[in-house]
Amino acid sequence: MTAVPEIDAFTRPYWDAAAEGRLLIRRCRDCARAHHYPREFCPYCWSESVTWERASGRATLYTWSVVHRNDLPPFGARTPYTAAVVDLAEGPRMMTEIVGCPEGDLRIGMDLEATFREEGPQGVAVPVFGPAAR
Repeated sequence: MTAVPEIDAFTRPYWDAAAEGRLLIRRCRDCARAHHYPREFCPYCWSESVTWERASGRATLYTWSVVHRNDLPPFGARTPYTAAVVDLAEGPRMMTEIVGCPEGDLRIGMDLEATFREEGPQGVAVPVFGPAAR
């Protein structure tokens, strides 16, 4: 098991952008709402008229939990780590990991920005979030 999902033809643009340090989301052309995780249809109006859009990489912390034990590879080797849900500036909520910030400094609503970490044997870039530069 790896920390990243299998890349297929549909998700390839997302992973290619991440490798270049860009975070992509999907936006519906019919209802104009953005969503994440990538889907081939809009989860709000079910339209299939959905396109890729570059996200700003800015977010605010919605909630988090420090994981001290995880027996699943490769996560067990990284404990403790901070699993989190963030609100992207464009609207969608995203599950991620917080890096570069001690647990005691985390605050709901704190400003975050995306960075990317290489994962797995193929070095796939995964978006993670840390405190925003001031």
